[in-house]
Amino acid sequence: MSQEDAPRAQDIRFPRASRAHAEQRKALAPEPDAAFKAFSKAVFAEGALSGRAKQLIAVAVAHVTQCPWCIEGHVKAARRAGASAEEIMEAIWVAAEMRAGAAFAHSVKTLEILGDETGR
Repeated sequence: MSQEDAPRAQDIRFPRASRAHAEQRKALAPEPDAAFKAFSKAVFAEGALSGRAKQLIAVAVAHVTQCPWCIEGHVKAARRAGASAEEIMEAIWVAAEMRAGAAFAHSVKTLEILGDETGR
């Protein structure tokens, strides 16, 4: 395969979720499907945190897990819950900092290994 024929990253396609997918998932495992739906409904219900705050958290987490379906669904849900575009973008920046911060914090492991090698 030539480089011209090789797939490019932008050519990757994710299937769109459909009602048929949902029905098939339910048919194949009805009890877990029902349990997951009930769990999701309970998690996103108004509580100590507002539904809007929960959706902003979900937007941030969806970006960390890099799930395109979750990103789409929770950005739309956050907008329906009244989140502004600015709030959504700030949530994404929080996620980016947390992910970068974790890499920075885990550098301690590397520093320990390097210290073991050099006797420091």
